[in-house]
Amino acid sequence: MSKKKNIIMSLITTGLLGFVIFYFMLPPLNISSFDFWVYLFMLIAIYSVTSFVLAINKRGKVNDFPRSTTYMGYIAIGVFLLVGIINLALSPIFQASSYAKRITIDETTTFTDDIDLVNFNALPLLDKDSSRKLGDRVMGQMPELVSQFSVSDLYTQINYNDQIVRVTPLEYADWIKYFANRETGVKGYITVNSVTGEAQLIKLEQGMKYMPSALFQEDLMRHVRFSYPTEIFKDPQFEIDNEGKPYWVVPLVKYEGVGLKEDIHGVITVDPVTGAMEKYEVSEVPTWIDHVYDADLIIDQVNNWGEYREGFFNSIFGQKNVVQTTEGYNYTVMNDDVYLYTGLTSKVADESNLGFILTNMRTKETNFYAVPGAEEYSAMASAEGQVQQMSYQATFPLLINLNGTPTYLISLKDNAGLVKMYAFVDVADYQKVVVTDSSEGIEKAAQNYLGGSIQTGKDRLEKDITIKSITNATIDGTSYYYIVDSEDKKYRVSIKVSVKRLPFLNIGESIHIYYSLEDDVTEILDLN
Repeated sequence: MSKKKNIIMSLITTGLLGFVIFYFMLPPLNISSFDFWVYLFMLIAIYSVTSFVLAINKRGKVNDFPRSTTYMGYIAIGVFLLVGIINLALSPIFQASSYAKRITIDETTTFTDDIDLVNFNALPLLDKDSSRKLGDRVMGQMPELVSQFSVSDLYTQINYNDQIVRVTPLEYADWIKYFANRETGVKGYITVNSVTGEAQLIKLEQGMKYMPSALFQEDLMRHVRFSYPTEIFKDPQFEIDNEGKPYWVVPLVKYEGVGLKEDIHGVITVDPVTGAMEKYEVSEVPTWIDHVYDADLIIDQVNNWGEYREGFFNSIFGQKNVVQTTEGYNYTVMNDDVYLYTGLTSKVADESNLGFILTNMRTKETNFYAVPGAEEYSAMASAEGQVQQMSYQATFPLLINLNGTPTYLISLKDNAGLVKMYAFVDVADYQKVVVTDSSEGIEKAAQNYLGGSIQTGKDRLEKDITIKSITNATIDGTSYYYIVDSEDKKYRVSIKVSVKRLPFLNIGESIHIYYSLEDDVTEILDLN
């Protein structure tokens, strides 16, 4: 075969196989993506092997091997070296400052000013594992659906019309079920209320056709890729808008160099029923979308901030002011948004936190709260130690503002995944822990921990009083002080409110108190 025919046949073969590989691999046609270069090198390899095979004559010897193949090999090596040089120049060795600035962290904020007092009626007590069990149970009650569909493992935490819920779609059970149901699509999705545990299967009038479990052009990511061939995608999230309409939310990635300094520059929403798509820049994302940034990306950026603020070499040798996130994270919901929080500890990891970061998952607005205390897993171990004879497993803590004090709330679950106890652990002193049977309710558990009433934003009152008389008594192992003020009003306050101040109060002294609604004996919640 002549060299010209060899080149033409090699190009045709490379084009055909390249399309097949693209159809299944779905790489972005973007030079900043590693997947693009892998795809390109695969095409070069296909072309080279095809050219070599076509150059073999009938006697088994290579004849008229195209020089273009050799040139492509040189080009591949040159590109590999060029990418390596560019990435080295953009690495933390030379660009430490820019890595530290991947995320802006406000260090001037105060925990008690920003974080509202806990509202147990709006606290996401159920974690993902518990939500999954409730969702699977609902699905099991629908035998006509169980045989055709499975439940996705996504369970995205969202704020849905001021309700804290996890939402996850049904999926085609397998490829056979896809062909059997593709005309009508996937029938619905499941919501699990993270506060009450109520699980619902929401059935749709029109089924969802563009799904990760679908095939061919109805495969979700293939559908998006053929419309946006140059965009780099993160894993899609399943969310619902304020009317309960389902959407896939696909974050769009940007890099510097090749695969360096990952960030998000926008999202694409996909209507799973019709396939309609809409692209938004980060600043334009609708407020009903809660997950633009994922947890791993936020933690990576925070770690870069903590590691490279003082330069690259300081991160290795001096390690002055070098901090990192603790292992694990959780979500909380505030102001119609979902927030990620995790602790910060020193580079030489120990069992204590320097404070916490709180990040809005839609806007990436991040605050650092200097609240020194126990690292989360130390608090979990402390809670488990209180009931070690029962072998309960602690969930990752929720960080709450309990009567003005940062506090860990931990659920203790049995081997079946059922919540058996609630534990409250003082962030500043993880040895201060109280566990209560879950059957008594979360508010009773908080009262047992506090030794008094729970302070919320609605019943927080304050005033100045002058002490007319003060006595103390011990009840169930807890000391209480009973105060009568100059207006003959009576108050009670637990020693746990202020261990350092209460024993030294004197008659005639004026104090500023925070209290609940007045009664015959008013409960003092805090004082200064």
